[in-house]
Amino acid sequence: MGVVVYIPGFLRTFTEGAGRVELGGSPGTVGGALEALWARHPGVRDRVVDELGQVRTHVNVFVDEESIRYSGGLETPVRDGCAITIVPAVSGG
Repeated sequence: MGVVVYIPGFLRTFTEGAGRVELGGSPGTVGGALEALWARHPGVRDRVVDELGQVRTHVNVFVDEESIRYSGGLETPVRDGCAITIVPAVSGG
């Protein structure tokens, strides 16, 4: 079954227009899943993580409905069949 990564509109330029990318196998962690995503779509990497490999402050990543900021960051475990969603932070005034 694998893991599904949902891609926001601003990153679809780097995924050939795909809003949903299925990753085969079991990556084990969010970091592993994102590495698999970047192997297929390398342009996504620099828009999600900074030069230190940490998720950018203006990007949120969820495993199912849980933000990885509160569940272990990139070491958050993922299980077969879960969904990872990348969401740009929204602000305004």
